[in-house]
Amino acid sequence: MKQLLANPVLVKEIKLRFRSLKSFTGILFYLIAMCIFVFGFIMLTTSFTGTGYFRPEESFFMFAMLSYIQLGLILFITPGLTAGAISSEREKQTLNILLTTSQTSFQIIFGKLTSSIAFLLLLVVAGLPIYSLVFLFGGVSPGQLGIIFLFFFLTMLAIGGIGIMYSTIIRKTIVAMIATYGTMIFFTAVTGFIYLVITGMNSMAAGTLASSPIAHFLQVLIQLF
Repeated sequence: MKQLLANPVLVKEIKLRFRSLKSFTGILFYLIAMCIFVFGFIMLTTSFTGTGYFRPEESFFMFAMLSYIQLGLILFITPGLTAGAISSEREKQTLNILLTTSQTSFQIIFGKLTSSIAFLLLLVVAGLPIYSLVFLFGGVSPGQLGIIFLFFFLTMLAIGGIGIMYSTIIRKTIVAMIATYGTMIFFTAVTGFIYLVITGMNSMAAGTLASSPIAHFLQVLIQLF
C-alpha cells in the first residue's frame, strides 16, 4: 500500500490537479450554487407553509435533492476527468516516455484514477457544511448520510474505471469521452427504468407508493457492474 501511494504518477497528477486555480474555482462555484439552492429552498418552503419552521419531512426532501444534485455532478464530471487520462498522454506523445520509466502499467493507471477520485472526494467533502444544515432541522440520521457518501464513492470508482478503460482502448480523447458519457447515460437510464418498474410493481401489490429495498439494491448493483 505504501508503494502504491508513493507512486510518482499519482504524486505528479495530484500536484498538478490540486494546484490548479481552475479546479478550486470550479469548487467555489459549485458550493455557491449549492448554497443558493439550500437557502432558496428554505425561503420558499417557509413562505408557502406560513409556519416559519421546517418539518422533518421537508428537511428530508431537501437532503434528497442535495444528494441528487451531487450525484448528477459526479455523473457529469467523472467521465471528463478520467476519459482522457491515458489518451491525452498518447496525443501529447508522452505515453512512450512514461512507459519507459520503472512504473508498471498498473501503477500508471492507478495513479491517474486515484488522482481523479481524490479530486472528486474533495468536491463531495467540501459540501459537508451544507449538509450540516439538514441536521440542524432534523429528519436525517448520520447513518443515512454515510450510506449516501458510500454510494457516491462506489459510483466514482465505477464510472472512473469505465473512463480509464475507454481512455486506454481508444486513441482519441474526444471519442473516449463520448463513449464514457454514452455508457454512463445507458447504465443510468437502465437502472432508473428497473427502479421505476420494481417500485411500480411493489406499489401495485401493496396498494401504496412505497420504495422497495430490492429496487435500490438492483439499481446500485447494475450501475456498478
